[in-house]
Amino acid sequence: MKIGLGALGDVVFISSFKTPIKVRTFQNFQRDSTARWGSNDIHLQKPRSQFLGPGLDTISFNMTLDARLGMNPRKEMEKLLDYQRDGKVMLLQIGGKPLGQGKWKITDLSQTWESVDREGNLLKASLSVTLEEYV
Repeated sequence: MKIGLGALGDVVFISSFKTPIKVRTFQNFQRDSTARWGSNDIHLQKPRSQFLGPGLDTISFNMTLDARLGMNPRKEMEKLLDYQRDGKVMLLQIGGKPLGQGKWKITDLSQTWESVDREGNLLKASLSVTLEEYV
């Protein structure tokens, strides 16, 4: 079932300018894949490489959370921080299609508080998210 631009678990990426405006999207989406290789030592010869299998993919992206675009930046960041600290694993889909062979875990989060009002309410923030495959 296609919902919005995609979703990480129950965090749906949306871009709706209908009233009420709600925007929760990502930028700078990057996926990295690796392979695992071993090396077998051979006496008086170069070592022989052996393919061990695929490595775990990683994905990183940035999110801008803005109160003017219908988001509560602090609440949104706390939710993802709780997922990271609890070790929650989630499905990731973009455009209605799953990415990877299973679920994903949040390994790194970085918050930048860009705008805070005089009462300490966070109005705008940027969040960098790094995911790793969970198999």
